Amino acid sequence: MSKMSTDPTRHALHGPTMGTRWSAQFHAETGFDPVPVRAALQSAVDEVDAQMSTWKPDSDLMRLNAAPVGVWQAVPARLLDVLVLGRDVGRASGGAFDMGLGDAVAAWGFGADEADPTQIRAAMARRRVETALEIDVAGARGRKTADITLDLNGIAKGYGVDRLADTLVALGIPAALVGIDGEMRAVGLRPDGSPWNIAVEAPDPARRAPYSVLALQDAAVATSGDYRHWVEVQGRRLSHTMDPSRGAPLLAPPASVTVVAQTCAEADAWATALMVLGVDAGATLAEQRGLDVLFLVRDDQNGFHSKAVGRLFSEQPSEGISGLDR
Repeated sequence: MSKMSTDPTRHALHGPTMGTRWSAQFHAETGFDPVPVRAALQSAVDEVDAQMSTWKPDSDLMRLNAAPVGVWQAVPARLLDVLVLGRDVGRASGGAFDMGLGDAVAAWGFGADEADPTQIRAAMARRRVETALEIDVAGARGRKTADITLDLNGIAKGYGVDRLADTLVALGIPAALVGIDGEMRAVGLRPDGSPWNIAVEAPDPARRAPYSVLALQDAAVATSGDYRHWVEVQGRRLSHTMDPSRGAPLLAPPASVTVVAQTCAEADAWATALMVLGVDAGATLAEQRGLDVLFLVRDDQNGFHSKAVGRLFSEQPSEGISGLDR
């Protein structure tokens, strides 16, 4: 049967952001002009990058980092949202999610410069202060109470995905799938009434392949893993995820942690926190918090075994916002 002119047309938009690419898929009536939509989406992620980048010395985050300890700095609304959420997840996770690890990230070579042994020793020796950032929400300002360097790489991309979703909804597009570098959010349903299918990637550094497939509606998913960004030290591969207690990469993390939440910023932050906590402590906290989480752990046969928390990742997920197909 030929395609009817009244059938919705699929649009797939994309563009650069945060050193990677954003994407958006949605359907609209024939004749719909996607050019203004793409411009609005690019503007939304550009705003996030301009406020939260650690690669741009003039970003609002870097301005806060450069401020003296104890001096209040004005913080724009988007950055304020992320700082508050990051603070809350940090507290809820017992400090496993820590925005104040910018010195360690840079020292180990995960920033703009190569690893520096002197800076590594300094980062590992530094005493971490969980409450080193004070936020005045009503006054839209923040100040450091200790000498820390803020880094939002564990939450900013997720927030960028949320901004893509919010922008489409504000433009009257009620259903879409948006993402940045594997962090995804589904809004509504596809034109045929089915949910959006999203692959959970197998934690294999040699190739990209799906481990399982999620079916999502009005939910977001983020994965933290040890297989995409790492440094090699004395023949040992170390993940980019930092251990806040040591100021150094995690020594024995799960291969990956995938979290489904209502917003991608939440999923992103919790994926990092649970990666730090590890399978046992992470699963316990996830159960207490009511999170949907999939831990993948390497075994001795170069394969993986999984630990699932929440109804979404159970063997027979119930009907609802999402499901898992193995």
